[in-house]
Amino acid sequence: MAGRIRSTLPLARKVLLSDSRSALYPALNSNPELSRNYASAPAKEQKVKVPVTMYGVSGNYASALYISAVKANALEKVESELLDLIEASKKSPKFSQFMKDLSVPTETRVKAMTDISSQAKFGDLTKNFLVVLAENGRLKHIDAIAKRFAELTMAHKGELKATVTTVIPLPPEEEKELKETLQEVMGKGKKVNIEQKIDPSILGGLVIEFGQKVFDMSIRTRARQMERLLKEPINF
Repeated sequence: MAGRIRSTLPLARKVLLSDSRSALYPALNSNPELSRNYASAPAKEQKVKVPVTMYGVSGNYASALYISAVKANALEKVESELLDLIEASKKSPKFSQFMKDLSVPTETRVKAMTDISSQAKFGDLTKNFLVVLAENGRLKHIDAIAKRFAELTMAHKGELKATVTTVIPLPPEEEKELKETLQEVMGKGKKVNIEQKIDPSILGGLVIEFGQKVFDMSIRTRARQMERLLKEPINF
């Protein structure tokens, strides 16, 4: 198994070490939802590079918030406040449903997030960001945004979380080898944390997820690929 993992990593190394700013920043700069600076006062202009390329609505919003938070030197504070909001939504199904309900008038969503931010004593950066989400009808993505933001915060600290899904727990020696291989891909000064998940439905092999990248080497996926191949017409 470890040998098959290592044979796939040259591709991962090529993708991770490439400069992917061009794939990310156009989405940030061209989208008026994301071009707003969430800080209440303009900070000294500095160039900030997102440590991990993020995609989709949650990834783009998390990246935009990360840039503002780094400029304001408030990365940990913003992360903590987002997590507090997520925990509050988990404890209150009514509040959770409110954030997902697009039929709620925009002004009601904005007022609610403003009041909640004030009561929770959130900083201006988090409050303004939540107001932007409310204005744009994006509050339903808050869980995913918070998760993406946490991944960016980890990357900022030189840490990487990799989720490995297998049918049975990885033996310690194979987990160690996988961790060393990911460490090699990420480069010196990076800390890799592996989270193992058990999923019998993949039938065998493993699935590695990190930095919004997925390397699916499961038997289930290979079987599906083979099934599609066998169904294709043969041209003589």
